[in-house]
Amino acid sequence: MLAVGRALMSNPKIILMDEPSMGLSPLLVKEIFHIIQEVHKQGITVLLVEQNAKMALSIADRAYVLETGHISMSGDAAELLNDENVKKAYLGL
Repeated sequence: MLAVGRALMSNPKIILMDEPSMGLSPLLVKEIFHIIQEVHKQGITVLLVEQNAKMALSIADRAYVLETGHISMSGDAAELLNDENVKKAYLGL
């Protein structure tokens, strides 16, 4: 949370977040994703690298799936959230 606050103090146009939910309790994960959505609503582009695919895809506009360093899928986040291959491989559904 402190890192996000410090980054926002410089009025950035873009902010990169690498695994912001790692090691957090489920309650704090919800809070950090809420903050990410609020940052985006303020007009700041957010580039999010996240293993919590379900949460990330639920708030993203666009998504890229990386496999061994290569983009294997990309597109509208809502479409990828509902893609059967993504569900099986990353969402446990």
